[in-house]
Amino acid sequence: MVVKGLKKKTAVKGKKSLLKFTVDCQQPADDNIIETKDFEKFLTARIKVEGKTGNLGDKISISRDKAKITVSAEAPFSKRYLKYLGKKYLKSQQLRDFLRIVAPSKTSYELRYFNINEDKDEEE
Repeated sequence: MVVKGLKKKTAVKGKKSLLKFTVDCQQPADDNIIETKDFEKFLTARIKVEGKTGNLGDKISISRDKAKITVSAEAPFSKRYLKYLGKKYLKSQQLRDFLRIVAPSKTSYELRYFNINEDKDEEE
């Protein structure tokens, strides 16, 4: 039985949108707390594509420029996933108590130190 007015949905094939995110590790890298090449290697090993790790292929490319890591990916990739992996990396390096990941803009993250001095001012 065919219902009038219903059409089959067809996928619109067009240009895939390329998303570009950056993770700035400038502050901790200057203090030699983290190595950006280790973080890049961690992201390469841990990013999942279609449910599998180590399956980056053409869809995702990771590059490093001194203290900035750039992740270029095709459409279904969330910025939040980068934050999740960044937190996981900090935890594995036991730096989670000292560093945090902050989003200064819509397409980037930045590793920053916790502001410990502010807490002391509030207590006095």
